[in-house]
Amino acid sequence: MSIFNPYAQVGHVEYKIVVALERLSEAFRVLLWEKAKVLGLSPIQIQLLLFIRFHSEERCRVSLLAQEFNLTPSTVSEALRTLEQKGLLLRKIDPIDTRSHTLVLTEEGQAMASKVSDFADVMLPGLAHLSPEEQGSLLEHLLGLIAHLQLAGIIVPQRMCFACAYYRKTESGHFCHFIKKPLEIRDLRVDCPEHVPRKKQEA
Repeated sequence: MSIFNPYAQVGHVEYKIVVALERLSEAFRVLLWEKAKVLGLSPIQIQLLLFIRFHSEERCRVSLLAQEFNLTPSTVSEALRTLEQKGLLLRKIDPIDTRSHTLVLTEEGQAMASKVSDFADVMLPGLAHLSPEEQGSLLEHLLGLIAHLQLAGIIVPQRMCFACAYYRKTESGHFCHFIKKPLEIRDLRVDCPEHVPRKKQEA
């Protein structure tokens, strides 16, 4: 029976969790669209603005952005072209390879990124009633689910602890070899600037 059949969900907590996650993904889509309509952008344009705002230049290339958002390079290029026409984005030519370029935000783009970066803040009060322990447990289990989906090839590689060469699971918990210290659950990262992809044989 289908996970989405309410009768099939009876007695199957895992089915209910999957459906709950689907409802949350729908909430994110709604929040993105609402913000997009107000500011005259599309949801993917908002996501691109935020990614470019908060990630290093070397990650902000068309091919990498297409991989990040599981889109075709042409779709990403079209969205970027619109942002460029709006004066929110500039293409920075690679001095070594003039055929390549990175993407940087203009001052207007930085301001727009600040305006759109709060689109998901409405989620935070819903988590505020959880204890620190409950929040940590939720984070740990969500990271585990993301890691499973990555290994299954459903989503692109993630820059999180569980997929990092520096990370090790220990008997006592979690350890990061980059900072050379144990990690509390609250210290686990979903998107780490120092992330180094783990080799397949290490997964």
